[in-house]
Amino acid sequence: MTKTSPSAAPLRVLIIGAGFAGMGLAIQLQRAGIRDFLLLEKASDLGGTWRDNRYPGAACDVPSHLYSFSFEPKTDWSRKFAPQAEIFAYQQHCADKYQLRPRIRFNCEVASAVFDGEAGLWQVSCTDGQTFSAQALVTACGQLNRPLVPRIPGLDSFTGEAFHSARWNAEYDLAGKRVAVIGTGASAIQFIPQIAPQVAQLHVFQRSAAYVLSKPDRAYRRWEIALMGRLPWLQKIDRGLKYLQHESRVLAFTVFPKMMKGMQFLFRQNLKRGIQNPAFRQRLVPDYPMGCKRILISNDYYPALERANVEVVDEAITAVTETGVRTADGREREVDAIIYGTGFAATDFLAPMHSTGLGGRELNAAWKEGAEAYLGISVSGFPNLFILYGPNTNLGHNSIIYMLESQFAYVLGCIQHLQGLRYLDLKPQVQAQFNQQLHKDNEHSIWQQGCTSWYKTASGKNTNNWPGFTLTYRHHTRRPELSNYDCVR
Repeated sequence: MTKTSPSAAPLRVLIIGAGFAGMGLAIQLQRAGIRDFLLLEKASDLGGTWRDNRYPGAACDVPSHLYSFSFEPKTDWSRKFAPQAEIFAYQQHCADKYQLRPRIRFNCEVASAVFDGEAGLWQVSCTDGQTFSAQALVTACGQLNRPLVPRIPGLDSFTGEAFHSARWNAEYDLAGKRVAVIGTGASAIQFIPQIAPQVAQLHVFQRSAAYVLSKPDRAYRRWEIALMGRLPWLQKIDRGLKYLQHESRVLAFTVFPKMMKGMQFLFRQNLKRGIQNPAFRQRLVPDYPMGCKRILISNDYYPALERANVEVVDEAITAVTETGVRTADGREREVDAIIYGTGFAATDFLAPMHSTGLGGRELNAAWKEGAEAYLGISVSGFPNLFILYGPNTNLGHNSIIYMLESQFAYVLGCIQHLQGLRYLDLKPQVQAQFNQQLHKDNEHSIWQQGCTSWYKTASGKNTNNWPGFTLTYRHHTRRPELSNYDCVR
């Protein structure tokens, strides 16, 4: 039996996902007087990335004051770089303060969304049989929500404990166990130092080394927190300064890649401080240009690798056996547990959901050469669909919250323009011209300098990163230009 949405009348806005993006837009809708909306969340709680990634040591690598909404400042962060639990608590606070919970349908995973051109409505079906209809559909699914487990022969034959860092098994006691960690990305460098002192033996399987800089982190002093609480403008100034400091880094990523030499020096210093053995140090130097993959920050990762019970394995993995991990040199390391720190399927936007636009066109088919959109938000042929944190809106240098707030203004403008219209459909030439220029700008960026990364598809198309200033992006998204859309009454 199919259950329909509680309100038979179509909603004005339906948002998929209740993380930072979905909740932030919901708050902006309320502030604009739009209350006819719902959020659909596949999990049993809100929070997105910060709900899922509960591994030991999980924390943000963007400063706390920059990684929070400008319209909901928090002056009492405990550290310069907030830990997961605190960010998650901040999200809960936002949901409570703006009374979003009654508008969230939990455990409601979207299976398909089909646009009805005649009615100008999106018909949305969930995996549990519930259906909803809405004039505007906003996807706020994020780019880092589907854990990626590598395709290794024998993966299912392993008889020990195995889990991905984004699905951490807190029930499993790692103390005294032999553990294999596959992957050395942003999550792995945070949890490896936490688990290394507990386990009997840790084998870290490194496919390619990462550039790791020191993390300018410390706890805020009590007087600092008290002062910011009393004078909230101090937090605004700190946020502004940190924004400018991070924004300036884009020059090295996209305009003058030679500027990376300065950061390379900082990397060498951090490596030298953390690793005493020169031969071992050499094995931790990446073989690709700095910035081509995500630059990581940590103060305890390198010292953890030099512990007596930790081994870094460079040999390629050929198979997982019933009892351990086998490498290309024929050696098998027997382990009790395997932890995958292998990241996410970041280029598969909106998967596994099926979205169908005008003329029965399927979004995954439209994106078979790699996802693209206008400003990362609108896709031609898919009217009234707006994507938050969509194609080419990820950053290598600044806070994604700033990008999201730019998108909120644009999407809100589009939704307001829909009053009296059946739909807004982006003109195909607008999308084509925008993406032509975007990929031209991307060609000169550090991300195209000869490495594979989660920023790119298998064919090498950069579908994830914004190749410019966030300030430029904010300028482009300050309000929608209706001339870019076919406005159907």
